Amino acid sequence: MSREELLKAIEEKYDKLGVPVEAMLEGLLWSKPITYWDYIQTDALLGLQIPRTTQPDEMVFIMYHQVNELLFKMILWEIDQVAKSVEISADKFSKHLMRISRYFDVLCSSFDVMGDGMDVEQYLKFRNTLTPASGFQSAQYRKIEFASTELINLIDIRFRDTIDRNSSFKNAYDHLYWQAAGKNYTTGQKTTLLKLFEKKYMGEFMEFMEDYNDINLSKKFQQLPEDIQKDEALIKAMRHYDYTVNVKWVMAHYNAAGKYLGGNDTDLEATGGSSWRKYLHPKYQKRVFFPYLWSNEELENWGTF
Repeated sequence: MSREELLKAIEEKYDKLGVPVEAMLEGLLWSKPITYWDYIQTDALLGLQIPRTTQPDEMVFIMYHQVNELLFKMILWEIDQVAKSVEISADKFSKHLMRISRYFDVLCSSFDVMGDGMDVEQYLKFRNTLTPASGFQSAQYRKIEFASTELINLIDIRFRDTIDRNSSFKNAYDHLYWQAAGKNYTTGQKTTLLKLFEKKYMGEFMEFMEDYNDINLSKKFQQLPEDIQKDEALIKAMRHYDYTVNVKWVMAHYNAAGKYLGGNDTDLEATGGSSWRKYLHPKYQKRVFFPYLWSNEELENWGTF
């Protein structure tokens, strides 16, 4: 594109925005050159780590979880490229699913950073200062689940057969699988962990659940033409994503927790107070985003293959 063509295209762009091109060009005259640290906001990013104890490895713990949250944001960004598309091809669907799966691959392998990057003795000293905070309280991870599948697939397996797919969002929310980490279903009593989480995010979750009710990844797949639903590469990408999130990632978390919280006979509670083994292990809750893409045998043995 020549200089004249470029200037004309710029003028047309700003005319549509109602901004005089002369004002925009004069603004460029006085602007400073962009730098890496300004663009990435390095100083702000590196100032977000605030330990609560004197244990050096707490810094590892904080930064590890902050990296997780950044990756969760990247995952949600990719999900929206599919969920909010009016029309989508099998290739585009597969492309974004594989991007998401790669982010989860990074998350899975990153548990070694925490698992081998902190002294157990230090962790056991600083962990109690975190109570009642817990990784359970990652709102972005909950949104990833809501944006990936129908709510019925996120219901606690004990109640899944008793809740209609047309149940109210509030009723579905009250029976989501992760409620079991902070709620006694016999008494209805909720832990401080869950109370604080709901006070902060429940309204936001309700809106998010409704927004993605008809555009979550599972729904988008089932809305595709039948021939596209049979695309082998797309099915492979769907299954890979499902297994990576609901088995591989969960088991990486489970194994890392086991290193710090003890063996079967000496388990410590997680900082949020949950029975983490039954909460985390996929064989108990059988969370599956796309159950229609798995055989009955695979579903029966979910989390053990």
